Amino acid sequence: MSDVLIQSDQGALLIDGKAVAAQVLAEVAKGAADLIAQGVRPGLAVVLVGEDPASQVYVKSKGKAAETCGFHSVQHTLGRETTQAELMALVEKLNADPAIHGILVQLPLPKQIDAQVVLETISPAKDVDGFHPVNAGLLAIGDRKRALVPCTPAGSLILLQAACLVLGCPIAGQNAVVIGRSNIVGKPMAQLLLAESATVTMAHSRTRDLADIVGRADIVVAAVGIPEMIKGAWIKPGAIVIDVGINRVPGEGLNAKGEPKTRLVGDVEFSAAAVRAAAITPVPGGVGPMTIAMLMSNTLTAARRKA
Repeated sequence: MSDVLIQSDQGALLIDGKAVAAQVLAEVAKGAADLIAQGVRPGLAVVLVGEDPASQVYVKSKGKAAETCGFHSVQHTLGRETTQAELMALVEKLNADPAIHGILVQLPLPKQIDAQVVLETISPAKDVDGFHPVNAGLLAIGDRKRALVPCTPAGSLILLQAACLVLGCPIAGQNAVVIGRSNIVGKPMAQLLLAESATVTMAHSRTRDLADIVGRADIVVAAVGIPEMIKGAWIKPGAIVIDVGINRVPGEGLNAKGEPKTRLVGDVEFSAAAVRAAAITPVPGGVGPMTIAMLMSNTLTAARRKA
């Protein structure tokens, strides 16, 4: 894994999410080929409701990755006017389809649809996003052998493990702070770190003395969704920083269409943090690529369990 860390100009090692994701996808493709040789082809169904541009890009990327891994890949694109009953009927149909091992309903959904109800309709065994309460509960009690773990925290843990391997600092016993308490990233990330025997503090945008809490952490996972909220000066020298945030902010100048340029930043003030951290994920190119890679990994896992 030493080849996935790059020396940055600021001093910290950059954790190359693209390189790690490529390794994960290669392993998934090999596992899928072995399963296909046994007569089972992993199947992934992605459901897109509406015409959200970002969602369309994500779904296209997921479909491309599934095909690269050798999966049976299908996409269902529904209109924005789709009712909750219609969407749930499709999910139930996919639940019953033996050729489909993983189901992903792309978020966000139109306002007339209760996303939580839809997500809970997905069979836990096919819930490759890891959002179903059954999978959340299995992760909470430490049963990763039966759980499907949410993709972004699962990928973040792999990046952290890669950095710790190179730096020679096992996760066990270290002080970790997770900033962000969402069901999608923050809470499952804390559970994963606990399972690795880290001492975990959960923090969020309303935490008092956040700078002091971050300053004592050996591991910082930022998933609060606020651009550069975590200041570089807060980072403990030698800490490992996993920045989950992807935020679009104003850039400089105009693009070819004469529109104001934008740029992507994380939840951590990168340039200042990279001077103090031992290793840090860049934005973009850090955690982002791992999410799709772990979705493919979860689909393979679901297919293996079914087989």
